[in-house]
Amino acid sequence: MSEVNGRNGVVRVWCDGCYDMVHFGHANNLRQAKALGDYLVVGVHTDEEITQHKGPPVFTSQERYKMVRGIKWVDEVVEGAPYVTTLETLDAYECDFCVHGDDITLTADGIDTYHLVKTADRYKEVKRTAGVSTTDLVGRMLTMTSQSIGDSDVTSPRPQYKSRSPYTTCSSQFLLTTQKILEFSEGRQPKPTDRIVYVDGAFDLFHPGHLDFLERARQHGDFLIVGVHPDHVVSWYKGYGYPIMNLHERVLSVLACKYVDEVVIGAPYTVTGDMLSQLRVHTVCRGLAAVLPDQDGRDPYLEPKKQGRFKLVDSGNSTTTEKIVDRIVFHRLEFERRNHEKENKELKLIELLQSETTYNGNTVDSNNSHMKNNGNAALCRNLLKHSNGSLRTS
Repeated sequence: MSEVNGRNGVVRVWCDGCYDMVHFGHANNLRQAKALGDYLVVGVHTDEEITQHKGPPVFTSQERYKMVRGIKWVDEVVEGAPYVTTLETLDAYECDFCVHGDDITLTADGIDTYHLVKTADRYKEVKRTAGVSTTDLVGRMLTMTSQSIGDSDVTSPRPQYKSRSPYTTCSSQFLLTTQKILEFSEGRQPKPTDRIVYVDGAFDLFHPGHLDFLERARQHGDFLIVGVHPDHVVSWYKGYGYPIMNLHERVLSVLACKYVDEVVIGAPYTVTGDMLSQLRVHTVCRGLAAVLPDQDGRDPYLEPKKQGRFKLVDSGNSTTTEKIVDRIVFHRLEFERRNHEKENKELKLIELLQSETTYNGNTVDSNNSHMKNNGNAALCRNLLKHSNGSLRTS
């Protein structure tokens, strides 16, 4: 095997970002990055830098560090990574190159945060996951909480958040394919001797409370199966506006967790004897939160309790999806301003690039000094691609 930078052929890959409200889009980016090398180092920015360049994060730095460490493709996390990626950073962690999605990332001054590594040809790009972004998730919560909680029918579709930027917009719905499930799955089968643990829930806005619970549950066996409830069931027991993420989005978020071996998609609310038998479940774990009876009034965990296979698990973490939503509500104006300013910054760049681009020929004046100084010339091709031939300025 040939040597790469003197490391016996080991290719070290660098990724960095805010990783706020870590979702399956982040995980998919890291999965693609890991596939380009052997060892993945992920730098996570501080709260202070994110606030300066982008606006206040929803998750704290410690929560974001923990969530990134919980993603199955991550080998190492660097806390407090600089917002602008430098060659010094890559060299300090012995990384061959940096990987990022094909979207815009700008400083507060409108500078491409990857322009230094791009210039040095130590940058690779992967496809951004369509249909999800942190900005979009915050927007969904803002839209949800702007409605009266007492009005309505939980089956009515919730108005969707609409971004004006082609980079943060999620107008294209995320479509789950069998290929995507395979890419996120380990494909590991339980051995005959494995003690199989089963847990279930909504796992909406996958957060540190979920992560800690799954880690504790995994300690009760050798193979962890997670049942993710369908949307209509979550709406029934969580109430109006929930789930914030649909079933497919929630499934991928759970599958990306390093403690999870298998997922039951659209799992029933009640754990039946037939389920225990089919899945060969040794132990059913549940958190300490109160559980509603099933719609027929029965305890949904009655069967595993009768069989002596039920355990209550204390995650040691009080974070819930509702508390995450409360953070958004409490700081509503800040997050609305954050989303608005992020979109405006991207739209200003779009206008600049449009003025510097020969649109019909899709060519770029890469020698333009203004664009070179701001590290933005390389973004034009992506801009044209994302805007589908129609550059939007409003």
